[in-house]
Amino acid sequence: MITDLRLQHFRSYDDDSFEFQPGVNIVVGPNASGKTNLLEAILVLATGSSYRVSDAELVQRDQPWSRLDSHDVTDRLRTAKIVLEPRPIKTYEIGGKVIRRLTLKDKLPVVLFEPNHLQLLAGSPEQRRNYLDDLLEQTEPGFGTLRREYKRILAQRNSLLKQAGLLSAGQLFAWNIRLSESAGRIVRARSELTILLNENLAQLYCDLSHTQTRVSLAYACRFTPGSYETQMLKKLESDLVLDQARGFTGTGPHREDMHVEFDGHPAGLAASRGESRTAVLALKIMELDMIAAVRETAPLLLLDDVFSELDGARRKALTNYLKNYQTFITTTDADVVIQNFTETCHVIALGD
Repeated sequence: MITDLRLQHFRSYDDDSFEFQPGVNIVVGPNASGKTNLLEAILVLATGSSYRVSDAELVQRDQPWSRLDSHDVTDRLRTAKIVLEPRPIKTYEIGGKVIRRLTLKDKLPVVLFEPNHLQLLAGSPEQRRNYLDDLLEQTEPGFGTLRREYKRILAQRNSLLKQAGLLSAGQLFAWNIRLSESAGRIVRARSELTILLNENLAQLYCDLSHTQTRVSLAYACRFTPGSYETQMLKKLESDLVLDQARGFTGTGPHREDMHVEFDGHPAGLAASRGESRTAVLALKIMELDMIAAVRETAPLLLLDDVFSELDGARRKALTNYLKNYQTFITTTDADVVIQNFTETCHVIALGD
């Protein structure tokens, strides 16, 4: 839980401070008043990165640096700084200790629910891959490092593929080995997480929707997870000419997907808008419970302009799960949110 936040040269904020309550905090204001920027600041402090832009873009225009400061219930100070020159550098200070990159133990657990997540089932496979990987970063030590490593190796291999002239298998062999090894670890983590989510999704969906529709998840893996490295390595070698012709690596976890089905039919074809939103809401609730169990502390819950996107029944369902979490909700209409809470909520009003 965080008790306050000061933003200096961060996005649209020059130098502003806010105080928060343990329960529901409602950030209300017109469009372009800084609501999402405020949630983004909390996310950067908690996890180390924005879900929207690069570090350099977090700094207010025409300013050389940005700084965020917050305290927790023990009055411990948590600071994030971004300095642009000579190149963007981000550092953290937690309880007086300077940190260059946040590890899992340094991060505050947090669950973000924003408008793009409502398209999770019908959107691109990349959205579902990111959903799994973002959750794994918060629950599996070292997964964030593994994720970044895979991206670096993949970028290097793709760069070699784009070079003029034919490459030999030997020139890529070391990169193929490293890529396959990282890929196998990523795929097994995603597969295990999908199985875990699938164990509880069907029942939670039925509880939220008051129907008997069966919703299921399955990770669509190109190769058997247990021998993924070996099979992927063979495929990379056999597809060398094809990969060079198209200029990118066509095999690996960066090309895979998590399938969602409603009564055995693909969600993109069988699920209505309301059914899709209920399933996404169920996934977010499971995300909250899973992170709380693994981290042994309640995550912060950030709802960026999605409360009004849910109908009355789904708002009520979500509200029932908010009582155990410090929650931050952005909205242009506070009444829509406030009427769903019988207990006191803290309203933060932003101007034009």
